[in-house]
Amino acid sequence: MNIVYFIGSIAFLILIHELGHFLAAKAFGIKVEEFGIGFPPKLFKLFTYKGTDYTFNLLPLGGFVRPAGENDPDFPGGLAAASPWKRIAVMFAGPLMNLLVGILIYSIIFYQIGSPVFDKVIVFGISPESPAETAGLQEGDLFITIDGVVIDSTEKLHNTIYANLGQEIDILVEREGEQVALSMIPRDPPPPEGAIGISMGNDSEHLGLFTSVFYGSKATFQHIGMIFSLPYKLITGELTGEEGRLLGYKGMYDLYEDFRERDETAVVEVTGGINTLGFYAAITLSLAALNLLPLPALDGGRILFALPEALFGKRIPQKYENLVNGIGFLLLILIVIYINLQDFINPVVIP
Repeated sequence: MNIVYFIGSIAFLILIHELGHFLAAKAFGIKVEEFGIGFPPKLFKLFTYKGTDYTFNLLPLGGFVRPAGENDPDFPGGLAAASPWKRIAVMFAGPLMNLLVGILIYSIIFYQIGSPVFDKVIVFGISPESPAETAGLQEGDLFITIDGVVIDSTEKLHNTIYANLGQEIDILVEREGEQVALSMIPRDPPPPEGAIGISMGNDSEHLGLFTSVFYGSKATFQHIGMIFSLPYKLITGELTGEEGRLLGYKGMYDLYEDFRERDETAVVEVTGGINTLGFYAAITLSLAALNLLPLPALDGGRILFALPEALFGKRIPQKYENLVNGIGFLLLILIVIYINLQDFINPVVIP
């Protein structure tokens, strides 16, 4: 079932992208010959409405839009015959839809988990047979003081504990509205699970709908900025090639499975799972960002060809655009094949 959910979710995000192109074309009066669910070969036609065939295709990996006269400026009412600004709007509408889905997903995440309260540190998890477990610390406990030091950040908690390795410390926590006093001895030297054996984080406060959308929008644009900064970080060595690599379907599925497993053991319960929702956000925003790159055959490349006409009134001959986009499409297919093969030859390592 995980495979079914994965394929369905990826297909939906791609279909949303194509729906953006479709709605924009219809809004500008550009004829659309076919809107396909899935990729060809075509299995059957669902119906025809206002001159557009709605079809169901064999490969369940998204969908496509086939505008009339896509590469023929002499075709009346077609895409290539439309004004440059209309062509740009149609091309941009696909990434825009993915961007809006990203905002929606991040808004749902913030609405469910709230905004972090950075001066409140709580226990998210406890390692078995650790000092924390022996002392009676529990998940959800809110730290108040350690040896009289007020705990108002995860950094202060860490520093206070590690300044007292091997020595007994007194801890005051809040549990279900009551204060509970505990004592324990941080391990020296600390094992991989840490000196007292907890995972910690910040408490959160509930956000209203509009505030959640604000935070969701902010997170979306930060995410997009991070994607566009990847080439620079790879060139400067800030990221390794492995950290910045592109993933194919298998690599994405490996991440998807890992995120679902994390959600099943998460302390904070979120409908849909915070890690899984974050995965969907990453995919839809990657679709938006990658398609906006000014490369042939991608939406960004087609926008680039339309810009000279929009800005200076001089159109690049269609035959050159068709040639470049054709070559770009073939290269894009080869790159996609290479990326997917790398998922098997050099599987992604999940920390």
